[in-house]
Amino acid sequence: MPAKAKKVTKETIITMFMDYVLENEKLPKTVYKFCKVNAIKESDFYLHFGSIDAIKKGIWNTFYINTVSVIEKNKEYQDFTNREKMLTFFYTFFEVLTLNRSYILFIMDSASGPFKNMEQLKGLRKNIKEFSKGLIADGNADKNLKITKHNPQLFSEGAWLQTMFLMNFWKSDDSAAFEKTDVAIEKSVNTIFDVFDNTPLENILDFGKFLYKETFA
Repeated sequence: MPAKAKKVTKETIITMFMDYVLENEKLPKTVYKFCKVNAIKESDFYLHFGSIDAIKKGIWNTFYINTVSVIEKNKEYQDFTNREKMLTFFYTFFEVLTLNRSYILFIMDSASGPFKNMEQLKGLRKNIKEFSKGLIADGNADKNLKITKHNPQLFSEGAWLQTMFLMNFWKSDDSAAFEKTDVAIEKSVNTIFDVFDNTPLENILDFGKFLYKETFA
Protein backbone atom coordinates (compact mmCIF):
# COMPACT_ATOMS: atom_id res chain seq x y z
CA MET A 1 0.00 0.00 0.00
CA PRO A 2 1.24 3.53 -0.72
CA ALA A 3 2.51 5.53 2.22
CA LYS A 4 -0.12 7.65 3.90
CA ALA A 5 0.16 11.30 2.91
CA LYS A 6 1.61 13.60 5.54
CA LYS A 7 -1.12 15.67 7.19
CA VAL A 8 -0.19 19.31 6.94
CA THR A 9 -1.65 21.65 9.56
CA LYS A 10 -0.95 25.24 10.51
CA GLU A 11 1.00 24.00 13.52
CA THR A 12 3.15 21.56 11.52
CA ILE A 13 4.01 24.25 8.97
CA ILE A 14 5.08 26.60 11.76
CA THR A 15 7.25 23.87 13.31
CA MET A 16 8.81 23.07 9.93
CA PHE A 17 9.47 26.75 9.27
CA MET A 18 11.17 27.36 12.60
CA ASP A 19 13.26 24.20 12.18
CA TYR A 20 14.28 25.31 8.68
CA VAL A 21 15.37 28.73 9.94
CA LEU A 22 17.44 27.32 12.79
CA GLU A 23 19.01 24.48 10.80
CA ASN A 24 19.91 26.71 7.83
CA GLU A 25 20.50 29.90 9.81
CA LYS A 26 18.46 31.84 7.28
CA LEU A 27 14.89 32.34 6.15
CA PRO A 28 13.64 30.40 3.11
CA LYS A 29 13.60 32.68 0.06
CA THR A 30 10.51 31.16 -1.52
CA VAL A 31 7.51 29.05 -0.59
CA TYR A 32 8.58 26.61 -3.31
CA LYS A 33 12.00 26.04 -1.70
CA PHE A 34 10.52 25.68 1.76
CA CYS A 35 7.91 23.16 0.61
CA LYS A 36 10.38 21.15 -1.43
CA VAL A 37 12.79 20.79 1.50
CA ASN A 38 9.94 19.65 3.75
CA ALA A 39 8.30 17.40 1.15
CA ILE A 40 4.92 19.10 1.30
CA LYS A 41 2.71 20.50 -1.43
CA GLU A 42 2.61 24.22 -2.03
CA SER A 43 -1.15 23.96 -2.14
CA ASP A 44 -1.11 22.62 1.44
CA PHE A 45 1.04 25.55 2.54
CA TYR A 46 -1.33 28.05 0.95
CA LEU A 47 -4.28 26.58 2.80
CA HIS A 48 -2.81 28.19 5.93
CA PHE A 49 -0.44 30.98 4.85
CA GLY A 50 -0.32 33.18 1.79
CA SER A 51 3.41 33.88 1.82
CA ILE A 52 6.66 33.62 3.77
CA ASP A 53 5.91 36.99 5.35
CA ALA A 54 2.50 35.72 6.44
CA ILE A 55 3.98 32.75 8.30
CA LYS A 56 6.48 35.03 10.06
CA LYS A 57 3.57 37.11 11.35
CA GLY A 58 1.60 33.98 12.10
CA ILE A 59 4.31 32.65 14.39
CA TRP A 60 4.12 35.71 16.64
CA ASN A 61 0.32 35.54 16.64
CA THR A 62 0.57 31.89 17.67
CA PHE A 63 2.79 32.84 20.61
CA TYR A 64 0.06 35.23 21.74
CA ILE A 65 -2.75 32.72 21.18
CA ASN A 66 -0.87 30.05 23.14
CA THR A 67 -0.32 32.52 25.98
CA VAL A 68 -4.01 33.41 26.23
CA SER A 69 -4.96 29.73 25.98
CA VAL A 70 -2.80 28.88 29.01
CA ILE A 71 -4.14 31.85 30.97
CA GLU A 72 -7.76 30.95 30.31
CA LYS A 73 -7.22 27.47 31.72
CA ASN A 74 -6.52 29.04 35.10
CA LYS A 75 -9.88 28.99 36.88
CA GLU A 76 -8.77 31.72 39.29
CA TYR A 77 -7.71 34.16 36.55
CA GLN A 78 -11.09 35.91 36.21
CA ASP A 79 -10.97 36.87 39.90
CA PHE A 80 -7.54 38.48 39.58
CA THR A 81 -7.06 42.25 39.74
CA ASN A 82 -5.97 43.98 36.52
CA ARG A 83 -2.44 44.17 37.89
CA GLU A 84 -2.43 40.43 38.57
CA LYS A 85 -3.87 39.71 35.13
CA MET A 86 -1.13 41.74 33.44
CA LEU A 87 1.54 40.03 35.51
CA THR A 88 0.07 36.63 34.63
CA PHE A 89 0.02 37.57 30.95
CA PHE A 90 3.68 38.59 30.86
CA TYR A 91 4.89 35.66 32.96
CA THR A 92 3.06 33.25 30.65
CA PHE A 93 4.05 35.07 27.46
CA PHE A 94 7.73 34.85 28.32
CA GLU A 95 7.39 31.19 29.24
CA VAL A 96 6.06 30.66 25.70
CA LEU A 97 8.90 32.73 24.24
CA THR A 98 11.47 30.76 26.22
CA LEU A 99 10.21 27.53 24.66
CA ASN A 100 11.08 29.10 21.30
CA ARG A 101 14.09 31.14 22.39
CA SER A 102 16.53 30.03 19.69
CA TYR A 103 14.18 31.05 16.88
CA ILE A 104 13.32 34.39 18.50
CA LEU A 105 16.96 35.28 19.16
CA PHE A 106 17.75 34.55 15.53
CA ILE A 107 14.93 36.82 14.36
CA MET A 108 15.93 39.60 16.76
CA ASP A 109 19.61 39.37 15.84
CA SER A 110 18.89 39.36 12.10
CA ALA A 111 16.62 42.42 12.21
CA SER A 112 17.99 45.10 9.89
CA GLY A 113 16.36 47.94 11.85
CA PRO A 114 14.76 48.56 15.25
CA PHE A 115 13.02 45.38 16.38
CA LYS A 116 9.86 47.30 17.31
CA ASN A 117 9.38 48.34 13.67
CA MET A 118 9.45 44.85 12.22
CA GLU A 119 6.47 44.19 9.97
CA GLN A 120 6.00 40.70 11.41
CA LEU A 121 5.22 42.15 14.85
CA LYS A 122 2.17 44.14 13.74
CA GLY A 123 -0.28 41.38 14.63
CA LEU A 124 1.33 40.82 18.02
CA ARG A 125 1.26 44.56 18.73
CA LYS A 126 -2.44 44.72 17.91
CA ASN A 127 -3.23 41.71 20.09
CA ILE A 128 -1.32 42.97 23.12
CA LYS A 129 -2.85 46.43 22.82
CA GLU A 130 -6.35 44.93 22.61
CA PHE A 131 -5.64 42.73 25.61
CA SER A 132 -4.51 45.67 27.74
CA LYS A 133 -7.39 47.86 26.53
CA GLY A 134 -9.76 45.15 27.73
CA LEU A 135 -8.22 45.26 31.19
CA ILE A 136 -8.62 49.02 31.43
CA ALA A 137 -12.18 48.91 30.09
CA ASP A 138 -13.10 46.39 32.80
CA GLY A 139 -11.49 48.56 35.45
CA ASN A 140 -13.17 51.74 34.22
CA ALA A 141 -16.58 50.07 34.36
CA ASP A 142 -16.31 50.04 38.16
CA LYS A 143 -15.46 53.75 38.41
CA ASN A 144 -18.21 56.35 38.66
CA LEU A 145 -16.14 59.50 38.18
CA LYS A 146 -14.71 60.17 34.73
CA ILE A 147 -11.61 61.76 36.26
CA THR A 148 -10.69 58.47 37.95
CA LYS A 149 -10.93 56.44 34.75
CA HIS A 150 -7.82 55.40 32.84
CA ASN A 151 -7.14 56.09 29.19
CA PRO A 152 -7.26 52.70 27.37
CA GLN A 153 -5.29 53.96 24.35
CA LEU A 154 -2.51 55.42 26.48
CA PHE A 155 -2.31 52.32 28.67
CA SER A 156 -2.29 49.96 25.70
CA GLU A 157 0.58 51.84 24.05
CA GLY A 158 2.46 51.65 27.33
CA ALA A 159 1.84 47.90 27.47
CA TRP A 160 3.35 47.50 23.99
CA LEU A 161 6.41 49.58 24.86
CA GLN A 162 6.73 47.49 28.01
CA THR A 163 6.62 44.31 25.89
CA MET A 164 9.48 45.58 23.73
CA PHE A 165 11.47 46.63 26.81
CA LEU A 166 11.02 43.21 28.40
CA MET A 167 11.88 41.34 25.20
CA ASN A 168 15.14 43.25 24.89
CA PHE A 169 15.87 42.56 28.56
CA TRP A 170 15.03 38.85 28.14
CA LYS A 171 17.27 38.64 25.10
CA SER A 172 20.32 39.52 27.18
CA ASP A 173 19.28 37.67 30.34
CA ASP A 174 21.74 34.90 31.19
CA SER A 175 20.40 34.14 34.67
CA ALA A 176 19.24 30.64 35.59
CA ALA A 177 15.65 30.02 34.46
CA PHE A 178 15.64 33.69 33.38
CA GLU A 179 14.96 34.75 36.94
CA LYS A 180 16.06 38.33 36.21
CA THR A 181 13.38 38.61 33.53
CA ASP A 182 10.75 37.54 36.07
CA VAL A 183 11.96 40.29 38.40
CA ALA A 184 11.91 42.81 35.54
CA ILE A 185 8.34 41.80 34.71
CA GLU A 186 7.20 42.24 38.30
CA LYS A 187 8.91 45.60 38.77
CA SER A 188 7.84 47.05 35.41
CA VAL A 189 4.19 45.98 35.74
CA ASN A 190 3.98 47.29 39.30
CA THR A 191 5.64 50.55 38.28
CA ILE A 192 3.26 51.13 35.39
CA PHE A 193 0.18 50.41 37.48
CA ASP A 194 1.49 52.63 40.28
CA VAL A 195 2.08 55.40 37.76
CA PHE A 196 -1.41 55.12 36.29
CA ASP A 197 -3.06 54.90 39.71
CA ASN A 198 -1.23 57.78 41.37
CA THR A 199 0.18 60.09 38.71
CA PRO A 200 -1.32 62.99 36.72
CA LEU A 201 -1.73 62.46 32.98
CA GLU A 202 1.15 64.75 31.98
CA ASN A 203 3.54 62.76 34.16
CA ILE A 204 2.30 59.52 32.60
CA LEU A 205 3.18 60.92 29.17
CA ASP A 206 6.64 61.85 30.45
CA PHE A 207 7.05 58.32 31.83
CA GLY A 208 6.03 56.91 28.43
CA LYS A 209 8.68 59.01 26.70
CA PHE A 210 11.27 57.85 29.22
CA LEU A 211 10.35 54.19 28.73
CA TYR A 212 10.52 54.61 24.94
CA LYS A 213 13.94 56.23 25.17
CA GLU A 214 15.31 53.56 27.51
CA THR A 215 13.99 50.79 25.26
CA PHE A 216 14.90 52.04 21.79
CA ALA A 217 17.47 54.81 22.06
